[in-house]
Amino acid sequence: MENIKGKVWTFGDDVDTDLIIAARYLTTSDPDELAKHCMEDADPAFAGKVGKGDIMVAGKNFGCGSSREHAPISIKAAGVTCVIAKSFARIFYRNAFNTGLPILECAEADAIEDGAVLAVDFDKGVITDETTGKTYRTKPIPPFMQELLDSGGLMEHIAQKIKANG
Repeated sequence: MENIKGKVWTFGDDVDTDLIIAARYLTTSDPDELAKHCMEDADPAFAGKVGKGDIMVAGKNFGCGSSREHAPISIKAAGVTCVIAKSFARIFYRNAFNTGLPILECAEADAIEDGAVLAVDFDKGVITDETTGKTYRTKPIPPFMQELLDSGGLMEHIAQKIKANG
């Protein structure tokens, strides 16, 4: 996977899928429309402030709540290239990879400050805070999961495999 660098947007513990994308917006599955409302109930201006390549950092149990795939789709479509958290709800974890959104668990995520610039080396499992010089360890993403992310998600990965095998 390609390494990334981006500005940090921090959120706390137990960020649920309804906070990520409120149920009132689930009438569409259009990524661009969902992106306009990403994190709206946590920060009404978030979608207008977040930039392409930025990184979300949160505490424990990120993505808890319902199993909606709209949540990782809205985050990815808003321009976020990676979510780093102390832990993820299981269904969000799976949905993130299915939709092509890289996520990393980092025990020290709560030490990363809002506005910092992070560099992430997915292969080595190293997160470097370029603002403070601190480094954090995370488990590298397994090769098969990296393939899913490189393909853009599960459905794209399957389509590419089918096309390759004629």
